[in-house]
Amino acid sequence: MIRNIIAVIVGIVAGALVNMGIVTFGPMLVPPPAGADLTTAEGIAAAMPLMEAKHFLVPFAAHALGSFVGALVAALLAVSHKMGIAIGIGAFTMLGGIIAAVMIPAPLWFEAVDIIFAYIPTAWIAGKLATSGNASQRVGLD
Repeated sequence: MIRNIIAVIVGIVAGALVNMGIVTFGPMLVPPPAGADLTTAEGIAAAMPLMEAKHFLVPFAAHALGSFVGALVAALLAVSHKMGIAIGIGAFTMLGGIIAAVMIPAPLWFEAVDIIFAYIPTAWIAGKLATSGNASQRVGLD
């Protein structure tokens, strides 16, 4: 049980680091609209009318990959209930996504796509990879 708790904590931290890394460096790949300040919730809200669909690729990638990596790490480290732990990480990150959707106004289409496809599906894929039999052995955890 202790190892599963540690797996969840490490998974959450790993997912958060991936999410923050993508959000931090994403504007280098998809520059924000001219004059947009994306460092605060207020700045994001003010810039929202200037945003095009391409500007939502980075946040979606951050959410999907953060959920995936967090779920994968947690499931690989867990000794039991690997899929449940992976889905739990996905649900935890989805809760963060819902809170962000309430705090930061974004187009409804993006919020729907983000909530439906970025969290639980990627956590499920991570859980399937972690429980596929050889995944744990390949990374030396079994």
